[in-house]
Amino acid sequence: MSFDFAAQPFFTVVLTFVFGPYFVSQLAPDPATGQTAWSLAATIAGLCVAILSPVLGAVADRAGPRKPWIGGFACLQIAALVMLWFVAAPGSSLLLAAAVIVVAQVSAEFSIVFNDAMLPRLVSRRKIGKVSNTAWGLGYAGGIVFLVFALGCLAGSPETGLTLFGFEPLFGLDPALGEGARSTGPLAALWYLVFLLPLFFLTPDRAGREPLKSAIGQGLSDLKATAREIRGRMELLKFFFARMLYQDGVNALLVLGGAFAAGMFGWSIIEIGLFGVILNLTAIPGCIFAGTLATKLGSKRLVVLSVSALVVATLGLVSTSPTTTLFGLVTFAEATATGLFASGAEKAYILWGLLVGAAFGPVQASSRAWLAESVTPDEAGRYFGFYALIGRATSFLAPASVAGLTAFAASQTDPVTASRIGMSAIVAFFVAGLLILAFTRGPAQQRHDGAGFQAP
Repeated sequence: MSFDFAAQPFFTVVLTFVFGPYFVSQLAPDPATGQTAWSLAATIAGLCVAILSPVLGAVADRAGPRKPWIGGFACLQIAALVMLWFVAAPGSSLLLAAAVIVVAQVSAEFSIVFNDAMLPRLVSRRKIGKVSNTAWGLGYAGGIVFLVFALGCLAGSPETGLTLFGFEPLFGLDPALGEGARSTGPLAALWYLVFLLPLFFLTPDRAGREPLKSAIGQGLSDLKATAREIRGRMELLKFFFARMLYQDGVNALLVLGGAFAAGMFGWSIIEIGLFGVILNLTAIPGCIFAGTLATKLGSKRLVVLSVSALVVATLGLVSTSPTTTLFGLVTFAEATATGLFASGAEKAYILWGLLVGAAFGPVQASSRAWLAESVTPDEAGRYFGFYALIGRATSFLAPASVAGLTAFAASQTDPVTASRIGMSAIVAFFVAGLLILAFTRGPAQQRHDGAGFQAP
């Protein structure tokens, strides 16, 4: 749970609501170029995670302890986050800033593989769903605390020079130079370092099993065996393929959602960040509520409900223009007031965003629980490695689909409409995942039928 609390601010603040929008709207020469570059960075990071996660997971199963791997990738992630301050000043190379983000994201994702692989050994199968959802909720709580601090104390408006709390940014940060957004990198690194410590000091780990050199050779052999073995675990294989599609949609929505809103309404970093606070405030009770339902509904039903909600929410987001929502069925008068979220269309966008916030935590936490309930502790590393692979195997498709569709539409229509058309590609990934889930038995049903892993 402490790991989720430590890790989430990177995804919430840096990737989604503060640095990401800054990258697209200020560092890039124009929003279309920024969205394309940001999408390509997400694609490259996803491919790296997909290729290497199964290998690392299999090696870690043989080597034994998970914490050294988490610690090693934490050092790499912290170094990359600190570098964001230096490589993302206005006028800097967009390519270099994107490369640093790729390193940080890949390191964060690898750490998650090893953290998640600890779960089956730490708690009983009956408690996995509750623990996973509660931990995810705590992660969003950490994201909110950090995001409120970033908006209230660091990120000033370029127009007024003041933060959300109405005073000048701390440390003399200059909004015109993007220093508020850039500072979130080093500060997220400090947050990660501090709140990762309870995991290392208080959580039991597996004992060492084999020397690293031997673990690498045996781990690669285990990986090949697992690739053959998983074909005989058909329900788990169908779940993997379903998650491959809907998680790709989730990743694209999280990485591109803030940038999409920035281009749609011209929101500043403060408005984007406040939108992030609203979403995360919704995500916390969503995860906690899902945790209370985990033992009653089971992980499959929670996943299906969450993905269905994301279909509706994403359709609502892309149906909204600066003056309408529901694809023009509801229109709004021109906003006469000024201030945060002044127009009716912005308020409608926030309402759709609340549904996203309530669903995207439970879908990920319940998916993690689904796998943890389906494998033994000793095979968890390689299966969570495959889990990361399957979650990323098509990770280039959703961001690339958004980027390609946006670029194509930009030649036919205005930039705002092009962005909406591009983002609509995400819906297809959710729907395809739901179709496969309809024909997949969850862990509880497999146990009832006498199939699957029988834990003590």
